[in-house]
Amino acid sequence: MLKLYTDAASKGNPGPTGLGALIIADHQQYQETATLARADNHHGEFAAAQFGFQYILDHFGPQQTVLFYTDSRVLSDAIGKNYTKHYQRELTELNQLIGQFTTIVTQWIPDQQNHGAHHLANQALRSLE
Repeated sequence: MLKLYTDAASKGNPGPTGLGALIIADHQQYQETATLARADNHHGEFAAAQFGFQYILDHFGPQQTVLFYTDSRVLSDAIGKNYTKHYQRELTELNQLIGQFTTIVTQWIPDQQNHGAHHLANQALRSLE
């Protein structure tokens, strides 16, 4: 079982965006970052989730149970309902990744419980300056 925490940080809305993914597997942390030249915060949250799930797929394979934590209500609701009014393309792409895993459990968490991924997203954003 793996835990995945993701977050995005944008400078401007839209603007340069940092993505952070914190993966915990076998009591070890993997801290990963990426950047987008331009995105709004919601697009960034979907991109961060895609980035995190792709990392897990590439490094751990699809035979995984993943506990996914996000502080984005838009993202967690979209995954839970398999619907979003404004981000359907992003949800479809994310579902293609999620569908490859054995089990995914998505849970919304408050910002205060997502410090690791938040720090990584801000670190990635600062790298663009």
